[in-house]
Amino acid sequence: MDKKLIGVDLGGTTIKFAILTLKGEVQQKWSVTTNILDEGSHIVPDIIASINHHLDLYNMKPEDFVGIGMGTPGTVDIAKGTVVGAFNLNWKTTQNVKEQIEQGTGIKFALDNDANVAALGERWKGAGENAQDVAFITLGTGVGGGIIADGKLLHGMGAAGEVGHINVEPGGYLCTCGNHGCLETYASATGVVRVARDMAEEFAGKSALKEAVDNGEDVSSKLVFDLAKDGDVLAVKVVDRVCHYLGLACANISAILHPEYIVIGGGVSAAGAFLLNQVESYFKKYAFATIRNTTKLKLAQLGNDAGVIGAASLALQFK
Repeated sequence: MDKKLIGVDLGGTTIKFAILTLKGEVQQKWSVTTNILDEGSHIVPDIIASINHHLDLYNMKPEDFVGIGMGTPGTVDIAKGTVVGAFNLNWKTTQNVKEQIEQGTGIKFALDNDANVAALGERWKGAGENAQDVAFITLGTGVGGGIIADGKLLHGMGAAGEVGHINVEPGGYLCTCGNHGCLETYASATGVVRVARDMAEEFAGKSALKEAVDNGEDVSSKLVFDLAKDGDVLAVKVVDRVCHYLGLACANISAILHPEYIVIGGGVSAAGAFLLNQVESYFKKYAFATIRNTTKLKLAQLGNDAGVIGAASLALQFK
C-alpha cells in the first residue's frame, strides 16, 4: 500500500483531520470539538487520541504514514515544534506539540502557522496551481496570509507573510497589534463593519445600510456586500473603500515578490467575483506595469479543506 499523509487543522472551535495520498487527494475526513478548558491542556491529548482511534477504525498502522502535518494559531517555532501565544486556544505558555504527538502516535510530525498552511494548501491543490510563487491573503475575523517564493514558504525571522499588518492608511484605525491603519482594520469581516459604521455616520442620503446601522441592527460584512450587490449607495461606497485598500496591499506585496498568483480566501472572499473584480481594478491602478500585466488575482478554491491539505503537505519533507 502506498504511504499516506495526515493533515490537522487546529482551530479555536474545531480540530479538522484528513488522511491524504502523497498527491494531495483527500481520502478520509473527520473533526472534533476543540476543548480549550484548563489552559488548553486537553488539546494535544485529544489530537493524539483522535488520530489513534481513526487508525484503528481504518485498520491502519503508524508505518503506513509518511508523517503528520498541522496548522495552528499562535507563534510557531518550526525547528523545535513548539507553539506559544495561541490565545484562542488558551495556550499561554510554550506547548511542546511535536514531541508529544510523535510520542503519542509513533508518526513523524511537522507544524506551521495556520495561515501559512492554508497558503500551502491553495498553492498545492487549489487556485495557486502549484506555481513556484504564490501570495495568499485570507480575509476572516482578522487578515492573515502566507507567501510562497521559489516553491518555499517564507518565514523570515518568524513573522513573514503577516499581510494583515501592511499599513494601508497611516494614522488610521487602531489595530489589535498597537499600530494604526493596518489592512486588517479595514478588510477583515470586523473591519468591513467598522468602515460601514463610520461611513454611515457621515452619509446623509437614503440607504438600507445606513438604516440598519442607525437602528442598531446586527450588521455583518456579508450584509454590506449583499446590499452593495443590490446597488445600495452607501454599501457600494463601503465596498469600494475596502477594495481600494485590498488592491493597494496586493500591489505592494507584488512589487516586492512578483508572484504568479495572489489568492484571496477566507469568509469575506465569499463575496466572489464582485469583490475580486473591484480589488483587481485598484491593483491594476497601483501596481508596477510589469506586475500589472503578469500577476493574476484569483479567489481561493479549497474552502475549509485548505488547512488540512496544506498541513498534510508539511509532512512531505519526511518522504
